[in-house]
Amino acid sequence: MARSQSNADALRGVSKLAIEATIGVTGLVEAMNRTIAEGPAILGKPLAGPARALTGAAYKPIRGVTKVVGGGLDLALARLAPFLGESVPGPQREALLAALNGVLGDYLAETRNPLAIEMRLRQDGDALELDRISVRRAFPRVTSKLVVLVHGSSMNDLQWTRHGHNHGHALARDLGYTPIGVHYNSGLHVSMNGRRLALLLGQLVDAWPVEVSEIAVLAHSMGGLVARSACHYGERRRWRPKLKKLVCIGTPHHGATLERTGHWLELLLGINRYSAPLAALGRIRSAGVTDLRFGNVLDEDWKGRDRFSGRGDSRKHLALPKGVACFAIAGTTAPKARPALPGDGLVSVNSALGKHSRAARTLAFPAAHQWIGFGIGHFDLLSRIEVYKRIREWFRDAE
Repeated sequence: MARSQSNADALRGVSKLAIEATIGVTGLVEAMNRTIAEGPAILGKPLAGPARALTGAAYKPIRGVTKVVGGGLDLALARLAPFLGESVPGPQREALLAALNGVLGDYLAETRNPLAIEMRLRQDGDALELDRISVRRAFPRVTSKLVVLVHGSSMNDLQWTRHGHNHGHALARDLGYTPIGVHYNSGLHVSMNGRRLALLLGQLVDAWPVEVSEIAVLAHSMGGLVARSACHYGERRRWRPKLKKLVCIGTPHHGATLERTGHWLELLLGINRYSAPLAALGRIRSAGVTDLRFGNVLDEDWKGRDRFSGRGDSRKHLALPKGVACFAIAGTTAPKARPALPGDGLVSVNSALGKHSRAARTLAFPAAHQWIGFGIGHFDLLSRIEVYKRIREWFRDAE
């Protein structure tokens, strides 16, 4: 059954985020005003001292009032909690929460905000308790073949259903798989989610009422990076030899153009001292989003490094998992084949197929395990029937 959530916690989380955002924007405006008031840098910023004193005096009360209001809201919500009760989140609230975690999820987790998503395995949005009795109750018609669905950035497991179609449900109907959704905070580093998923899959296999004969993974967008990371960190776990198939759908194995564009915009804003405070807005992006710049999947790809620096791609290469039939699907907005195909609107064709200008970084998807969907955007990869037919054919051939 879906886990109900405290309305008071949700409101407290939103109020806390709003208060912190107000303080942050106040600091941004103060920095811009101070920069302008200091005078030209070529003259040595002659008014720097007075400007700092004046702006500090002007903006300090705003911060103080904001913090007091925030504390008052927290206290009021705590007292109102018994009256607000709890409710089961609907699809709209789930989608909003997923988007918020995608953009600010690392910050929400660090500040222990109630809005931070904790990774859970779910069945149609209902959280699974990983013990045999609970799993048996959740799956009366249990099968030995599992298909695990890993969603993309700023999304949730319910969004695998699009325009009335769900790849996992269709595989259950046609090939007898039991679909399991992964719900996670996509604002955290990919490798952090990979480690957690590796742990949960082990607990799932241990709690499954019958011996698991096969695990297959369908992963969309960032989910493909999380799945590859989980394979690496779960290499010695009992579930790993049971993994037989991995399908990456629109996954930015070598990064997403959109994140790199945002990163360069941040760098350009930082060149001019008057626009430099605005560059702080670019740093709102979560750790998960900045991992998409080049396709980070390991701890070594980000630990000890400034994720907002201008350094190039310094990832450690991670090959596709051994003993697993791996498949890659790319979308393109082009209606038919042509030279220099555009991507799906978010991910380039080459990145989705694991191809890289440096041969040593190219992922070894066999040619027969690669497919391009023409006239298909990034999110339409979840609903187009031709995508599902290709997945089903691969699954049948790999039996």
